[in-house]
Amino acid sequence: MDKQAIIQSIIASSSEIVVIVGACIILLGSLLAERLCTRQKLSRLLTGATLLVLILAAGMSFIFIPSPQTVYGNTFIIDPFALYFKAVIFLTAGLTLLMSGRYLEQEGIVEGEYHVLVLFAVVGMMIMVSGLDLLVIYMGLELQAFAFYVLVGFRRGHLQSNEAALKYVVLGAVSSGILLYGLSLIYGATGTTQLTDIASMISKDFSGDAPPDLMLVLAVIFLLAGLIFKVGAVPLHMWVPDVYEGAPTPITAFLSVGSKAAAFAIVLRIFLDAMTPLSGIWSDIIIVISVVTMALGSFVALVQTNIKRMLAYSSIAHAGFALLGVIAAGHEGIASVMLYLLIYLFMNIGFFAIVVMMQRDVDEIKTPNTASAETDLIQGYSGLASVHPGWAFLALLFLFSLAGIPPTAGFFAKFYILVALIQEGYVALSVLAVLLSAVAAFFYIRIVMLMYMKEPVGSFNLSLSPSLRLVLGITAIGTIGIGLAPVWFLSQAQNAVFFNAMALSGGFLP
Repeated sequence: MDKQAIIQSIIASSSEIVVIVGACIILLGSLLAERLCTRQKLSRLLTGATLLVLILAAGMSFIFIPSPQTVYGNTFIIDPFALYFKAVIFLTAGLTLLMSGRYLEQEGIVEGEYHVLVLFAVVGMMIMVSGLDLLVIYMGLELQAFAFYVLVGFRRGHLQSNEAALKYVVLGAVSSGILLYGLSLIYGATGTTQLTDIASMISKDFSGDAPPDLMLVLAVIFLLAGLIFKVGAVPLHMWVPDVYEGAPTPITAFLSVGSKAAAFAIVLRIFLDAMTPLSGIWSDIIIVISVVTMALGSFVALVQTNIKRMLAYSSIAHAGFALLGVIAAGHEGIASVMLYLLIYLFMNIGFFAIVVMMQRDVDEIKTPNTASAETDLIQGYSGLASVHPGWAFLALLFLFSLAGIPPTAGFFAKFYILVALIQEGYVALSVLAVLLSAVAAFFYIRIVMLMYMKEPVGSFNLSLSPSLRLVLGITAIGTIGIGLAPVWFLSQAQNAVFFNAMALSGGFLP
């Protein structure tokens, strides 16, 4: 590249550079601050510095990038699609950090490395959503995965957290190997790793009358398998419940929203851009995966007694529902997935903030293996409305939204995906999705019933802080606001769809 191209590339990736430099400064600064500050002051200082880095990075993303452009030899793209997902990632990371302050103090893990790892996870996800080359996407994916491996096991003195981290590392390594093998097969079949070149090669070589190359078929299968693991869909979902339960609660929230959003971004960009001509291979597979994922997540969540494991299976069910938008494809299908992930951010982070808040000392509702002071058992929410009606109402709001009950934002998240499906002729699939959503609503309403119709099992000792109140306020406003003006938010998602998706209208039905 010439000098001008290098400068242009640096400017285009300035937000990623800001986050990386900021992470290094915070890491070095935290070593000095640990000797000069109390634990509480250190926590506030680290949170403030990390939020400042995220704000600066967001500003660099949306102010200094006037128009879509590809840089670094057409391997990295800055377009409305990438900026949309970066906004989701920044907001998720910011809310996670605000949730973490009091939690980290109570767990005794106020360390600069925590905030640095969150920033490196953010950088990895930013690279994923801007990647226009399979190797760049893989590099970003592994960067965020390595950060999450450590964050999941950050409670080093807790056996459950250590077990979750070990399982995540082992299964994550296997999924990365599967994904990398799929990438190598794609390179072998097309001779390139750039998505634009892959799309042109497949379009040129693939004919609807001739069977596709076996290497391409295997490549699609392995690539889909690797990405399904990152999304948390069946059959590669087995890591989700254990990791969600063992990880620090704010990290569970971050993983359930940020990582899932980044994974869906690359699923949309790869399969609905580069591999559209091969939709006959992967569309039927995704239909089966979506239905089975919704069914397993919904039915298994019914029997859970641990709130974080229930939310894990809830996340699995939501991943299956979001995959329906991938099946619908086209401009409306992609926009519906993008809106779904934005709404999922507010309602899921919001309820995880409720979980963080529910810190109490009630011996009779703890199991012998409970390693922290937080109440993870669902029955611990019994009677919350009689003691703290305001917080119970917020929990009800988030639960109703997760269940898809109108007029909350969660209803419109599912509604627009169903509309996109029906427009493409998938009526039976839409009916099945509605039925499975009705099943999923039961385990959300069960918690509402406990809060409003049962007596408390002990005295509540809520863990509240100004930052946690701010998180609850932001997520509540987002959940209500999108529910009141869903059309405007959908239009923003539609405007951010990558332009190649315009050619996909008509879905994949013959």
